[in-house]
Amino acid sequence: MAVAAGASLSAAAAKERTAPESGDAETSQEDDPRWQPVLALPCLLTVDLPMPHFKVADFLKLQPGSVVATEWRLRQDVPLRVNGTLIAWGEFEGSGTRLAVRLTELA
Repeated sequence: MAVAAGASLSAAAAKERTAPESGDAETSQEDDPRWQPVLALPCLLTVDLPMPHFKVADFLKLQPGSVVATEWRLRQDVPLRVNGTLIAWGEFEGSGTRLAVRLTELA
């Protein structure tokens, strides 16, 4: 339940950030004192990809540089979850030797 409340606060803060009240300077969430108690809380960010034929044996064979086939279409956004709650959609992007996820849409 706390996760759902946090997700609601995040969406409300995003709206507040994009549409500041008249006369108020736009402030970041980090500067808002209401966010201070939760900014250091840990969370688990996951990207969900369906891999129906993946087996434990396949997992044990993984090494740096391994390529794993999925049934996700190449140009389709992937769901991003924080502590199991869908928060956004994103797309994979290469960044040097790393794989990154670019945020494309908030849930």
